[in-house]
Amino acid sequence: MDEAPRTYSISVRLQRATTEETYLSVPVDEAIMQDEPAADGSHRIDPGKLWAEAIRLAEASTNWTIEDRQVAPHPIQKAPPWIADQHTESSRPASELNLPTAVADPL
Repeated sequence: MDEAPRTYSISVRLQRATTEETYLSVPVDEAIMQDEPAADGSHRIDPGKLWAEAIRLAEASTNWTIEDRQVAPHPIQKAPPWIADQHTESSRPASELNLPTAVADPL
């Protein structure tokens, strides 16, 4: 009876970060204007309020597209959660393991 040759593998922990983008229109109304008029009497947009309103509108948007995806070694390497005897594995920072930097994941 022939036995299959033994094979070995190394478990690594990776992380993937996806950057998405969307475009939207922010209405110019009192929600994004400065509280007080300028010295010349004009009303100006408050950049902080503009971005806050844009983020609020974007959170409800479903029109997001993937702009970029990066895959990199996770900074903390540890045993996979399905390994029963986790206490024998020690967590080590990725900086100690001489791992490569992030690589682009083809979309």
